[in-house]
Amino acid sequence: MSDWIAIGALAAVGLLIPIGMMTVSALLRPSVPETGKSTTYESGETPTGGTRIRFNIQYYMVALLFVVFDIETVLLFPWAVIYRPAIEAGVPMADLLWPMLAFVGILAIGLGWAWRTGAVEWTRSSRAASRKTERDINT
Repeated sequence: MSDWIAIGALAAVGLLIPIGMMTVSALLRPSVPETGKSTTYESGETPTGGTRIRFNIQYYMVALLFVVFDIETVLLFPWAVIYRPAIEAGVPMADLLWPMLAFVGILAIGLGWAWRTGAVEWTRSSRAASRKTERDINT
């Protein structure tokens, strides 16, 4: 029961500190409304143009691939840590290897697909561009 008391106390402190800091900040800060405070800040320059600009989707594709393969590393590490003790404990090697080989195989298929479609290239490949034009023609 004392473990739950410690967890509850930690959760309470974790909530009270930020709430207390926001309360003190709201009470102490000056409240002087100005027109300059409500404008968009752009390095001190007057904003020009619209706010809607197109970003290259490649940024998001690279970020998504990074997250997928970063999670792969996180999932491979515990398996690598328990591999040797499991072998020494008498677990058959096939029972240890097949799930991880299947996992890595699925990721390899995904990487192959991303590579083939040009998702890992910063500029569009001629192959991906020709496949896109073929799809546009067929639809």
